[in-house]
Amino acid sequence: MINVILCGGAGTRLWPLSRTMMPKQFVRMFDAESLFQKTVNRNLSVANKLMMVANQEHYFLALDQLANTQALQAQFLLEAKGRNTAPAIALACMAVAKEEVMLITTSDHMVHLQDNYIAAVKRAEALALEGNLVTFGVEPAYPETGYGYIEADGENVRSFKEKPNKATAQTYIEQGNYLWNSGMFCFKAGVFLEELAKHAPDIFHACEKVAAQLDMTQARVDFTETMMDYIPEDSIDYAVLEKSKKVKVVSCDLGWSDLGSFDSLYEELQQEGRDNTVIPRWKTSPDPICVDSKDNFIMSRERQIALVDVDNLMVVDTADAILIANKNSSQKVKQVVAEVKKQNPVLADYHQLTYRPWGFYEVLSDADKYKVKRITVKPGGRLSMQKHFHRNEHWVVVSGTATVTVEDKKFLVRPNESTYIKMGEFHRLENDGKINLVMVEVQVGEYTGEDDIVRTEDVYARA
Repeated sequence: MINVILCGGAGTRLWPLSRTMMPKQFVRMFDAESLFQKTVNRNLSVANKLMMVANQEHYFLALDQLANTQALQAQFLLEAKGRNTAPAIALACMAVAKEEVMLITTSDHMVHLQDNYIAAVKRAEALALEGNLVTFGVEPAYPETGYGYIEADGENVRSFKEKPNKATAQTYIEQGNYLWNSGMFCFKAGVFLEELAKHAPDIFHACEKVAAQLDMTQARVDFTETMMDYIPEDSIDYAVLEKSKKVKVVSCDLGWSDLGSFDSLYEELQQEGRDNTVIPRWKTSPDPICVDSKDNFIMSRERQIALVDVDNLMVVDTADAILIANKNSSQKVKQVVAEVKKQNPVLADYHQLTYRPWGFYEVLSDADKYKVKRITVKPGGRLSMQKHFHRNEHWVVVSGTATVTVEDKKFLVRPNESTYIKMGEFHRLENDGKINLVMVEVQVGEYTGEDDIVRTEDVYARA
């Protein structure tokens, strides 16, 4: 069985914790482990091969986190632009033999009952081998309005339901034959493609034409923006499952959550015996001071948080943004993100801590005509040969040893030493040592945006 992990999605309801370039599935908030890593490790017990469908911007992030799992390798299908789940799954199915059984999972769900999960997957695999398209329906624990529902008759599917309002969700729970739509599926690759060709031929033929242009057996397959624009956008539910006569459902109790909002994250991380919950991933800040305040969800990286006479709040404090909201209103965070994108798009896309294939950097200060970064380069890491049109750069090494190239000169910069890069000079930073290279970069110029960069050589094949 091949586990196809869908790594798309921006997790906008978890802003400012989740950003476009660091979506929720890659945030390490569960004992220094991300949901992506948990998904990989969970499925190693049921699948003998992993395939990731991800955005090209997240490739090195996913590759870096994959190295910290029990998986040895995976195939990556990288989209320059997402077109929803139906095309993503179709392209994955076109990369394998038609008889292969595909277990489709998302990268951002939590499953606590592993034995139940394995049993559900085995039942789904048996149904898939009979030629069915199998979906997983989670037994609902409460009338959730943030999930879609499946109306079931045993293992037969009567209908799929959109996210309901509270009253409708309560009715579903009372009827007893409605399940949460988990977004996980199992089927033979060929069966899915046949049903896709029958019910959404435009998507099938577009994906087929795009796949024919590439070697789909490579460890890394890149789909350009032009290719993705050619493919119609739709979900697997709308394109196939709601129309097919071959759909079955496996009902299961998995201890499951999609952690798509702060209230679901609060339920996941709620701490016994405490009036308020502090997310462990961010517990480097002092303990919050809470005076006559309870049932609050507090996330803070460094600052001291104090609450007085308030209940049921979400307080999410990152280095560059603070969200304060009623815990029951977390579905409205999407509206906040839409407004943030209008006023300051960078806040929607980036954390001040940004990961790159060579390591990561953190913006310490960003003001008019200057920016200060702390840069960490992993052993063997090598930045591109590049230049900037609008800024000069000062580099000061804090620890490790930097190998610096400026134009035709190459030299070492050691701790407490510095160098200066003039505007327009081609330069490169490398770490040839055995420990992390940590340095402070001060940029000075009329413009310090991340898009002021021209690369002439890059071992990571970035544009």
